Amino acid sequence: MSSTLAGAIAIAALFVAVLALVFAIQALRTQSGTSRSSKLPATPTPEAEPQPQQPEPKQGTVRSELKKLGKELEVTRGELRETLQHLAVVRYDAFGDTGGKLSWSMALLDDQGDGVVLTSINSRADARTYAKEIKAFTSEAKLSPEEEEAIDTLRKEAGPTVEN
Repeated sequence: MSSTLAGAIAIAALFVAVLALVFAIQALRTQSGTSRSSKLPATPTPEAEPQPQQPEPKQGTVRSELKKLGKELEVTRGELRETLQHLAVVRYDAFGDTGGKLSWSMALLDDQGDGVVLTSINSRADARTYAKEIKAFTSEAKLSPEEEEAIDTLRKEAGPTVEN
């Protein structure tokens, strides 16, 4: 069996599994919705009232698995914020006698603006590469205008969620 066919079968199996999970969740919601509707008072409860604590779901049930997945998703989202996932590249001609914009500066940052700026300066005779640490979109090392441009691009993309 070719790897392409095996990949297609794996994707189809994953799709079927997700579809089954969606149907199971919907059935659970429908089932719990009908049992709750007979117990709920006719008037809506104010939001200020404290809600009774939900008992822990039984081990191995869809509800317990969903609760576990929710906790894992929360942890994963926290870890994702710390990954170098934002990238900006600025290409330029570092010297007048070269062409093709072979020199470049690349910023790799996380959600807080921490990471690294990599720069490669290419001339006819050689190429030099530099790395500078970035903390909160700034560096203790002097940055070139192209490095600052790459960082500024990511700062603008970060928007109001990142404190500058």
